[in-house]
Amino acid sequence: MPRHPTLPERLRVVASEYEIRVKGRVGKSLLSRFDGFDAEVEPAETILRGSVSDQAALHGVLDRIQGLGLELVELRRLGKSRDKPDDDPPA
Repeated sequence: MPRHPTLPERLRVVASEYEIRVKGRVGKSLLSRFDGFDAEVEPAETILRGSVSDQAALHGVLDRIQGLGLELVELRRLGKSRDKPDDDPPA
């Protein structure tokens, strides 16, 4: 039977990897505004992949996309950047 996480485990913030697709080919000058993200420019869209520390940081990235006048096509969480607290062995 799985154990319940302790309070420190529940409060631990775990970063997640995200893939963000925006419409069109984004130039290098705008891509430089997304430090920490890898970019793949395709004919119809630009794909940004990177780690986001928490929901506040994710909202900051989305605000930046909107502020730069980019059109968001898709946002996908790819997974955790490190092990989830539930994956730790019981003490």
